[in-house]
Amino acid sequence: MKGHGAKFGRKKETAIAALLTAKNYEEAARATGIGLKTLKRWLREPEFIEEFRRARWEVVEQAYARAQQSTGAATTVLQKVMVDSATPPSSRIRAALGLFGIARDALNLDLDTRMAALEQNAELRR
Repeated sequence: MKGHGAKFGRKKETAIAALLTAKNYEEAARATGIGLKTLKRWLREPEFIEEFRRARWEVVEQAYARAQQSTGAATTVLQKVMVDSATPPSSRIRAALGLFGIARDALNLDLDTRMAALEQNAELRR
């Protein structure tokens, strides 16, 4: 968020933090120390909306990073379930399909990365 003295004030920063953790607008307004009408008005301001979206995106990126840290363990669990003959067949099938999904997603990520590099090179050549 913006620095001290910037147009985007501390109350708005506090409101965004509250919006990210509160159950609803009323709770966020109360935690911020403002009225609900004020919060709803801020939610219509382009600058506030932009900062709120940026903050939400950061939260999502952090969650994805935490999930990615667990993918090795998750894959190991799926592999164990898939090969365990004591596991019901339906669960083994779901585990196998889950592993195929992970493998496909990895290929898609690789393709996305390669595509982005090609697009960047094309932009540089223009």
